[in-house]
Amino acid sequence: MLIELQNVTKVYGKDEYATKALSQVSLQIERGEFIAIMGPSGSGKSTLLNIIGCMDVPTEGVYQLEGEDVTKLNDKQLSDIRNKKVSFIFQHFALMTNFTVFENVELPLLKRNMSKKERREKVEYYLNKLGIFHLRQKNVSKLSGGQKQRVAIARAMVAETNIVLADEPTGSLDRQNGEKVMELLQQMNEEGKCIIVITHDEKIASYAHRMIYLSDGCIQLDKGKE
Repeated sequence: MLIELQNVTKVYGKDEYATKALSQVSLQIERGEFIAIMGPSGSGKSTLLNIIGCMDVPTEGVYQLEGEDVTKLNDKQLSDIRNKKVSFIFQHFALMTNFTVFENVELPLLKRNMSKKERREKVEYYLNKLGIFHLRQKNVSKLSGGQKQRVAIARAMVAETNIVLADEPTGSLDRQNGEKVMELLQQMNEEGKCIIVITHDEKIASYAHRMIYLSDGCIQLDKGKE
């Protein structure tokens, strides 16, 4: 089992200011799945994704990633997991705007034991794969929305993690560029990656093989499981 959540609850704030974002969520995800998470605003979608990606921890419950209970890990250990096992793609790209395309895509490799030559070859491979090699020395602030999202996807791909988490990856794009992004995620899934996408768009969700619907911090529907 790649991902397993057991009775996960997440509460923000304390006492009269407490807000329950997730309530007793249990979920199992196998390697190579392609999952869409849907639900209204405030339903807990981003909180769930952040916990899966080790950017946040449950208030209660157990989260196991590849059999390891990550709820017992310290901040450094969680950071190591994020660097080695999980890649993120965000709606607003989360790129370093004062960096070039090449420098942004290279970022996940800087903490790894790789030579400069190895990093360059790997980055250039994925820039070519996504058709943005010609933009490699361009500052990302000069790019279009579609180009920025391709840079973000290249950054996720270069890390070569088994899990890719995408929070509204097409939300800032027009329909044509949004479909191109989903085709790239579909290709990553076909290569064996586990893809988990948050979306409000049913057409975008149709790329997934499994749909999880959240409401008020609870899973209301989990469609596609055998």
